[in-house]
Amino acid sequence: MNGGEWDAGHGGWEPDWLDEDAGPVVRPYTITGGRVDPAGFDMIAHVVATVDDPARGQTPEQRAILSVATRPCAVVEVAAIVDLPLGVVRVLLADLHAEGLIERFDPPSTPDGPTEQLLQAVIHGLRTI
Repeated sequence: MNGGEWDAGHGGWEPDWLDEDAGPVVRPYTITGGRVDPAGFDMIAHVVATVDDPARGQTPEQRAILSVATRPCAVVEVAAIVDLPLGVVRVLLADLHAEGLIERFDPPSTPDGPTEQLLQAVIHGLRTI
């Protein structure tokens, strides 16, 4: 992509909005309508779709998220699978939650945190890499 070209007929620089390798260029903020507040969806929160066949009216990105969330999965996992920035996915999940199309829940946690033995095993594993 060369960034655009001069168009004398329209009197100025015409940017290229198509990358031959990637397809149409869409800025992430256009997907969310400029919104950036994810309303409580952190990376490790889990989501699951509440409907098998959602009503029409969702964007292609929301439909992709709903197809991934047929089983419980972490927000960060959803973002990786649908190949969208995490911030965008968090905003779209908040929209889907407000519409009642997904449920949000926190993953189970251990009351005492990781054991010393587990931390030592992780450190050992990292050192062997």
